[in-house]
Amino acid sequence: MRKISHKLLISIVIINFTGMILGGTTTKNYSKTEIANVSIEKDRLQTIKEKGVITVATPLYDYPFFYKDSETKKISGIDADIINEIAKRMGVNKVDMRETVFSNLLEKLNTDDSIDMAAGGIYITPEREEIVTFSEPLYKEAETVVVPKYSKINFMDDLKNSIVGVEKGTVFMELAQNWKENNLVKEVVIFENTSDLLMEINNERIHAGLADGIVVDSLLAKDNKLLLRTLKDYTPKLPGNIGIAVRKNHISIVKEINKIVNEMKADGTLYTIIKEYGLDKNNMISNQKCCASEE
Repeated sequence: MRKISHKLLISIVIINFTGMILGGTTTKNYSKTEIANVSIEKDRLQTIKEKGVITVATPLYDYPFFYKDSETKKISGIDADIINEIAKRMGVNKVDMRETVFSNLLEKLNTDDSIDMAAGGIYITPEREEIVTFSEPLYKEAETVVVPKYSKINFMDDLKNSIVGVEKGTVFMELAQNWKENNLVKEVVIFENTSDLLMEINNERIHAGLADGIVVDSLLAKDNKLLLRTLKDYTPKLPGNIGIAVRKNHISIVKEINKIVNEMKADGTLYTIIKEYGLDKNNMISNQKCCASEE
């Protein structure tokens, strides 16, 4: 075994002694990750306000959550209007919408550093909460079953020999797969978006679809060329709450969002927005907490 040189021994003693002085008087030790996360979330909110821009990952044309108004050419919709109001109350002048397919929204949020948040009829679920942090619930909704207007399918039992479509990445996809496994439907076909799904049902290439009730009701009310209807006897199995997603370490951003969302609920602004798109008080969620920023 090699002997430790006199100079090296002195250096080790000095380093250890210095570490004791710098670290020994600290009452709480913070890991590098914790320190980095605090800096990131603090700087992120400050950066948004300084730049005057919030960048949001949104679905491709997804009426009534996000869509381009044919008259004003502006991005409109339930979630779009809510986020625009949040930005206004934050003192931010611009919202930059980055379109992507619904199934990639949360991945886009977590991998693209230019994205501040993601929204677009996103259900708050335990599985999704493992990878992102959600805002306070904005409103609630549920799924519906849609069929051709003149279909002989009138009850759930009529779906046993049917091909049923569903949008990729939605919470309804697993429900549809469970139906197949339990022989409640014959086959399940996955679509990239609800618009394509409804068009295939309309053209009778598939027998039925499992989709977001708000989307279906809005599209059927808007487009009288769609010869579709919903099953009246169907009881939703997956009622859920819709929220805005942010990265796990952007705590200050979600606290700011929550504070504003609670204000919008209290002063009636949120209800005014959802009512404009055909929703009502049954879709509203009352404030469940005091301001998250006080936690």
